[in-house]
Amino acid sequence: MLDQFITYLNTEKRVSDHTSIAYQKDIESFLEFAEIESKDDLKELTYQNIRAWIVDLINNKHSNRTVNRKLSSLRTFFKWALKNQIIDINPMSKIRGPKQEKRLPEFVKEEEIELNNIEQLFPEGFSGLRDRLILEVFYQTGIRLSELIELKQVNFENDSLRVLGKRNKERIVPITSDLSNQLKDYLRSPVYVEANVNYLFITDKGKKLYPKFVYRKVNYYLSMVTSLTKRSPHVLRHTFATHMLNNGAGLETLKEVLGHANLSATQIYTHNSFDQISKIYKQSHPRGGKEE
Repeated sequence: MLDQFITYLNTEKRVSDHTSIAYQKDIESFLEFAEIESKDDLKELTYQNIRAWIVDLINNKHSNRTVNRKLSSLRTFFKWALKNQIIDINPMSKIRGPKQEKRLPEFVKEEEIELNNIEQLFPEGFSGLRDRLILEVFYQTGIRLSELIELKQVNFENDSLRVLGKRNKERIVPITSDLSNQLKDYLRSPVYVEANVNYLFITDKGKKLYPKFVYRKVNYYLSMVTSLTKRSPHVLRHTFATHMLNNGAGLETLKEVLGHANLSATQIYTHNSFDQISKIYKQSHPRGGKEE
């Protein structure tokens, strides 16, 4: 039953491997807690079982954010089960997740990620060239980890990258001429040419990148330039969005570049840009810089 659901996620929803694994772990955890071993057991399940699981998760010190993420997995699972007539009633219909505080996205400061600060960090040779490009592509485009891993040579054009995002929605992300030239040098490097692969970024052994590899690289280099405790590819996505807004980009433009489905997902970055807005206000308003 769970295998069928995971197959559905991978083939019809076409979620990333990372998302598929997360769904599987969340649902396995719940099924074990509720002692569900068959389709008949699943049919007898009620919303009280799910509420009991929520209480158990909170008692075991899971954050409200984590609990809501797990409940999101269950919602997708039970919606699929109802559609496929495995259950007659969706037990999630009466479930509301715990309230959670909105956390502002963490980002690297502009002065910390200046090219002069990071270019000397990368080693010579293919690995250094690739590592630098990974960080530059994250920072200059704001793409997701899964999107970077899936990039192929054909997705790179002179001044843009064609990115396949969530829900298989393709978008065109512009890049600078300097980044374009670096990518061309990388594609001409002997290690890459010898690997004879379709994927844009590869390991030292010429294989497709995997999430832990990329996360480890980003964490390593960011640890040298920032004091942030969280140093992930997603932090670079937040950094890209915040710096774009700080330098005059509009929300609609940023929404399209980031591949957000709606504007509400993009608006969270306006909070991080308040300091910049405040500076502009003080510089622009006739009384902004005057002491009372």
